[in-house]
Amino acid sequence: MRTTILALLILLGSLPAAHAERDYPWCVVGDDLGWPGECMYETREQCMASASGRWDTTCDINPRVRFKQQQAQPGTKKLQERRGY
Repeated sequence: MRTTILALLILLGSLPAAHAERDYPWCVVGDDLGWPGECMYETREQCMASASGRWDTTCDINPRVRFKQQQAQPGTKKLQERRGY
């Protein structure tokens, strides 16, 4: 019986998570929130609503999303190769 329960627990632990981790495009940023802030907003309006009423906070594009956008731009690698980086 114990081995059956142990086998089931191992099987359940090895299954992928039900939700996929994703990078939301907007973050509430401020000194008290750390880096990169609270990145859990689909729209700027959602972010601004969450930031309103908080001391010294604002909204900005998620740096992980910004980095992925820069990596996807064509020609970036060629420019770096020409500069010798």
